[in-house]
Amino acid sequence: MSTATAGGAATPGRAPSVPPAETRDRKKKKSVLGTRPWLAAVFLLPALALLGALVVYPICYSVYRSFFDASGNGFVGLDNYQEMFSDDATKTAIKNNIIWLILAPTVSTALGLIFAVLTERIRWATAFKLIVFMPMAISMLAAGIIFRLVYEQDPDKGVANAMWVSVHDSFTESPPFPGAHPRPDAGLTESSGGAYTTEATAKPGSPASIPLVAAKRDDIGGAQTAKKAAPEAGKVTGTVWFDFTRGGRGGRGVIDKGEKAMADLKIEAVKDGRVVAKTTTAADGTFALPATADGAQLRLPAWNFSEPYNGVDWLGPSLVTPAIIGSYVWIWAGFAMVLIAAGLAGVPRELLEAARMDGASEWQVFRRITVPLLAPVLSVVVVTLMINVMKIFDLVYIIAPGPSQDDANVLALQLFQSSFGTNVNQGLGSAIAVLLLLLVLPVMFLNIRRIRRESRR
Repeated sequence: MSTATAGGAATPGRAPSVPPAETRDRKKKKSVLGTRPWLAAVFLLPALALLGALVVYPICYSVYRSFFDASGNGFVGLDNYQEMFSDDATKTAIKNNIIWLILAPTVSTALGLIFAVLTERIRWATAFKLIVFMPMAISMLAAGIIFRLVYEQDPDKGVANAMWVSVHDSFTESPPFPGAHPRPDAGLTESSGGAYTTEATAKPGSPASIPLVAAKRDDIGGAQTAKKAAPEAGKVTGTVWFDFTRGGRGGRGVIDKGEKAMADLKIEAVKDGRVVAKTTTAADGTFALPATADGAQLRLPAWNFSEPYNGVDWLGPSLVTPAIIGSYVWIWAGFAMVLIAAGLAGVPRELLEAARMDGASEWQVFRRITVPLLAPVLSVVVVTLMINVMKIFDLVYIIAPGPSQDDANVLALQLFQSSFGTNVNQGLGSAIAVLLLLLVLPVMFLNIRRIRRESRR
């Protein structure tokens, strides 16, 4: 064999050696790992040991423990799983977990998407994102305590009901004297629904006296002093007052000095079950009805004495789960917004501008271009939140009060109650843990497939 020289003549020599395939593969493998595989395994061993001790062993032991009874000594086979699916508490927990799985990730992702898109066009976007993301810095325990106070039934304590009652009272008149009523000997009879009607009929020129008691001090404190109504020709007059004097020095049915008027009470004149006239007491407790009220009975409608609107029972059996989901969304909407905003920063602006130049509206640009381009990021957010929601425990445990905790039950809480509650049965608790694992696995599998698909691009 010969090789060519610079002058073109061939000179004898050896051809360049080509390394065998094994050598090339070994070098390639070494270049990828940076060292030999066994050495990499040595460095991975501590992490693998921790993974086995903290993840693999607990999973295997939970599966094993689920086949034994509460004492852990008697093998019961699949009895724990049968009991789990026949137990009403577990059925409620599964139903609530499904509600959580549908609502919480969907609402959090939707709000995160809206916040991320809208904040692109405002100057104070960074400050807004910081405020929305701030709840992520609060622990679930602290967030649960915060929202337990927010959802307090008393409007003077709970923020949600304080706002709700304020809006309600802006459009609806509140009753003036909740809980007030006449004395048994006051000449008024209570009808169905809580209204009070005079036994005697009203006559012009003969003022009626309607004494009441049991009014709340806050409702009476700023009232004017009661005044005896003067007779008026052709009109039925009278006075409604708070018949109470401190120290018991006053007389019953008599307007004593210093006794307070009951203003803004509605009064109806009723004949044969039909209302013929209406009026409202003045600031001094007096009232006047037209001549049509002659011979009618005076009725104080039940509305005067009904309890004021006290807001919504947020933590009651029907609303406790949506209320807790609301607190979860408050925490995790910022997480969704930050991830979606990062994905939105990588969207080509030329596509958006081209669509606008072609006449597309902002809604069409958002629906047909922005959302499809953000689909990978949205899937990451949804899957992450779904995995997180399946394990929700602390918010439900802290926010739901004792009477409503069964209605707000979720699988993780049921697992805790079965394993460490009053009727301890760790076999049943282990069965619930296995069920929870099986429910999370499909979501994790989809997430792994998505990650592999992304890595091939």
